Amino acid sequence: MKRILALLLAITCMTAHADDDALRYTTDVMCLLPDATALGVALVKHDTEGVKQLGLSTATSLAVNYGLELCIRKDRPDGTGHHAFPSTHTAVAFNGSTFLMKRYGWKWGVPAYVVSSFVAWGRVHTDRHDWWDVLGGAAIGAGTAFIFSRPFVKDVEVTVSPTAFGDRAWGLTATVQF
Repeated sequence: MKRILALLLAITCMTAHADDDALRYTTDVMCLLPDATALGVALVKHDTEGVKQLGLSTATSLAVNYGLELCIRKDRPDGTGHHAFPSTHTAVAFNGSTFLMKRYGWKWGVPAYVVSSFVAWGRVHTDRHDWWDVLGGAAIGAGTAFIFSRPFVKDVEVTVSPTAFGDRAWGLTATVQF
């Protein structure tokens, strides 16, 4: 975990002093890192339900994001287009980070949030977005992951058995073991 954070800090320091083109390309790639990590963790853990939840939250996040971009048509600060609000890069990054945090815990979530925060900062720093563009994207990405993600629980046993309480009362007894 410490190695991952040290690597992320080194990347941040190197690209913070690089030119804007290098930083923009770095955020283009790094925005996919939390989702790719989430998919990898889910596959390694044989968590098919997690793969479904990630896919649904990512698809919903992108649909909402692109829908808003088409309706709002806000110009980018650098003048390169009119799809600035909300930030798709930030929405994708925060979707994966929130999924990792909610599904697998803070050990996965905190490094992912560092990456997502770097992506958001980089998009503003390179004048691709204003700060409210990245806040909107972060809210969409995190919100959809919160809606569709559930904590990962493995090896849960549920036992339901019939029970008689005297001569006239019957019922069911449920036991959950985890």
